[in-house]
Amino acid sequence: MPKSVLLDTSFFLRFLNDEDPLFINADQYFRYFIDNEINLMISTISIAEYCVGGDIHELPLRNLQIVPFNLEHAKRTGEFARIIFQNKAKLKLKECNIIPNDTKLFAQADTETSVDFYLSSDSESKKIYQLLKQKSNPRFLFIDLNTPYHQTFGVIDFK
Repeated sequence: MPKSVLLDTSFFLRFLNDEDPLFINADQYFRYFIDNEINLMISTISIAEYCVGGDIHELPLRNLQIVPFNLEHAKRTGEFARIIFQNKAKLKLKECNIIPNDTKLFAQADTETSVDFYLSSDSESKKIYQLLKQKSNPRFLFIDLNTPYHQTFGVIDFK
């Protein structure tokens, strides 16, 4: 089965704004995934978040597989949310309202068998992932957009 990456809303906010400090990293990840035939996925949840301030037609939809939120994702979300809420004090999150969507996206990444990677620049999201990694061991790898692609994948960047 081909590998896939679930891209969160923060990725698209940076990728579609060439003035963002993380634009170059986002662009290079996008190109790396395409060049290495890693499927690019976007959740309907991320589309909804993006459309709060942007237009759906700005998203590179022809390069993306859209993942609707389903019953299996909902069940896994409940399991992840239970862990997060039981450990809320340890997380020291800036905003607790990010837990529901992050949890849903993580559940999608964990449930979709082709997803190997989850890419985000959200540091609060990374805290949640680290907790889940300790307590539930999700099957996907969290990639921090702040880290250049060549460091993540151990390749030499000739660009």
